[in-house]
Amino acid sequence: MTALDSVSTAIARGTRACARPVAVFLKDAGQGLLEVSHNSLALVGLVVVALSMFFAGRADLRHSLEEQALGWLQARQEARLDADDSPEALALAFGERGAIDRATALNPAELTRQQAAVASWIARRYRVAPEPVSRLVKEAWAVGQRAKLDPTLILAIMAIESSFNPFAQSSVGAQGLMQVMTRVHDDKYHAFGGTLAAFDPVTNLRVGVQVLKECIARAGSLEGGLRFYVGAANLIDDGGYAGKVLAEQTYLRSVASGRQVAVNAPIIVATPEVPTGSASEPALPAAEPDQAPVETERIALR
Repeated sequence: MTALDSVSTAIARGTRACARPVAVFLKDAGQGLLEVSHNSLALVGLVVVALSMFFAGRADLRHSLEEQALGWLQARQEARLDADDSPEALALAFGERGAIDRATALNPAELTRQQAAVASWIARRYRVAPEPVSRLVKEAWAVGQRAKLDPTLILAIMAIESSFNPFAQSSVGAQGLMQVMTRVHDDKYHAFGGTLAAFDPVTNLRVGVQVLKECIARAGSLEGGLRFYVGAANLIDDGGYAGKVLAEQTYLRSVASGRQVAVNAPIIVATPEVPTGSASEPALPAAEPDQAPVETERIALR
């Protein structure tokens, strides 16, 4: 063996001698890390179980944390959307899944045949969408039954008062579908959260029916109640208001009973001198193609 071979052999032995401790160290270190990780995961699992059990018994804390997490996520989402003005980002930013819950609308197919006929006739006569009218018609039937009032009377008042405009306001402050004097009947809106509910169609209908019921009870008759409702109880003339309401109600009753009534039928206030009709049943014109109803003058006596 040469001197070079001896040196190589010595170096190899030295390398193997050094490698053994390193391998042992790495093996021990790996096992130690594995045990530490295992113990850490076990500890984390125990903490999660303990927190879950704690929050399971504290619904208030759980709800608070959920709200905070949701708020943080929404803030992050809004921040990303604010930096993006693409149509897709705007659609996401403006979108609101619960908006349909605020809509005063109903599929006409959900109405009875009688209600659907009335809703369709009103929609064509007053040029409003059938879906919100369907909701009002159904509500008029439900509220009318509870208040023991003819639903066609409720709808006739809405027709004469506002032409089914939920945002209508008179010169003296009558507001909404049934033109309720909000400042006079503000107490009736307490159950609905305040007077701004006057512009919610369903709320205005319900409050209007309460006012109408009180007026009829006070006057002792339907015609007298309508005079009270319009604010003409102490006047000689109500401007034909009661007659207009009753005439419109007659049309609605006829539609509900299946008769054909022209959507442009004029508001005819019947008098005893008119041979073709009476105060409760004015003559009905023949059905004609859809046209706008003849405009009627609304009085502002309130």
